[in-house]
Amino acid sequence: MRVINLGPDPSLAYRPNPTNNGKEKEDFRNFESGSLTERVFNTYKLMHTNQRVDFVRQKHLKWSNCNHGEMSMMDAIMSLDQLVDESDPDVDFPNSYHAFQAAEGIRREHPDKEWFQVVGLIHDVGKTMALWDEPQWAVVGDTFPVGCKFQKSIVFRDSTFQENPDEINPDYNSKYGMYKPNCGLDKVLISWGHDEYLYQVLKFNKSRIPEEGLYMIRYHSFYPWHSHDDYMHLCDDKDLQMLPWVKEFNKFDLYTKAEEMPDVEKLRPYYQSLIDKYCPGLLRW
Repeated sequence: MRVINLGPDPSLAYRPNPTNNGKEKEDFRNFESGSLTERVFNTYKLMHTNQRVDFVRQKHLKWSNCNHGEMSMMDAIMSLDQLVDESDPDVDFPNSYHAFQAAEGIRREHPDKEWFQVVGLIHDVGKTMALWDEPQWAVVGDTFPVGCKFQKSIVFRDSTFQENPDEINPDYNSKYGMYKPNCGLDKVLISWGHDEYLYQVLKFNKSRIPEEGLYMIRYHSFYPWHSHDDYMHLCDDKDLQMLPWVKEFNKFDLYTKAEEMPDVEKLRPYYQSLIDKYCPGLLRW
């Protein structure tokens, strides 16, 4: 396995971008108040009621064969013009703009890492499932393991899992549940959503994005892990080596969100050239 050494955790030194209309770091991910709170809570309530072991296994069978159509990566990105993420308390505009915001934030700090810029651009493209009639609660939002105890750091943990049958299933509600200690996240069923779907699409289509980037895509919504240090008892050495990369990506995913929209038409030629390197041609979805 090739692992690039980032040195000390780079996310610890991050300061929010002042272009975010004066918004401070602690103002992001406010799930307690704001104009979007009710919408966000309702999305998570449905997610936490329905995301369970059997459900996640069914979604893997449905989506991981990539037999739902063909589309270029840029067309997939632009299709997100039609999607506003109902789980996001920070934005109320189409997801396509966030793609370019994240990519441009990465380009400013990592101009030499083209693959990292591509990850910023495409990381939410798995949300196209919602345009193929998958409900948003099975597409968007923070992810978490199923098949073991739901940890306290999960958003709305204490008020949204009461009707999930896995909550009271003794095979699934203990610390390790159906897993072994330090089995590795690759062996853990994570709640179904756009992270896992895009990861499967990229693997199926033999993307040239390196392992660090694939980890960012697969686990960028796994906030209980990368932001709260939960579920470390399931991680293996590879997960711990990759965690600084996921943390580094998270600051761009989260703190580049702003009301000022990027000029997509000006940016498209540059990012199309990167897509042609890392995710070329028509892809199976």
